Amino acid sequence: MAEPVFRHVHRVTYADCTMGDHVYYGNYLRLLEAARGEFFRHLGLPFLALQNQDTLFPVVECRLRFKTAARYDELLVIEVWPTLAARVRLNLAYRILNPGGPVVLEAETHHACTTIGEKPKRLPEELRAKMLPLLRAAD
Repeated sequence: MAEPVFRHVHRVTYADCTMGDHVYYGNYLRLLEAARGEFFRHLGLPFLALQNQDTLFPVVECRLRFKTAARYDELLVIEVWPTLAARVRLNLAYRILNPGGPVVLEAETHHACTTIGEKPKRLPEELRAKMLPLLRAAD
């Protein structure tokens, strides 16, 4: 990848897995949420600070494309990058990789920017300015 992407590392825990020793499909959403939170923290705008400014980013759509199973104790790298940051919309793409192995999952989440009272609002200018240089298409 030529463009910079944010990377978050997660070691698969026993709680992430089914009895079949692979990550339960619903738990991938938790992994994406953790990586998304760390991405915002990396930008200097942690979710709590944004929430204190009456700004939330509820997920309005998500897509997951499963490529292969991740298993207990594997170290995963979760890549995150923005694909859209305009007006009240923020879209993020993700790729979960098993270093030395295949792509585990490709995903996208689409978010609305809202107040705590669920009213749409424009993206904070500071966030938009930090996102624009990182924009790239989803793979």
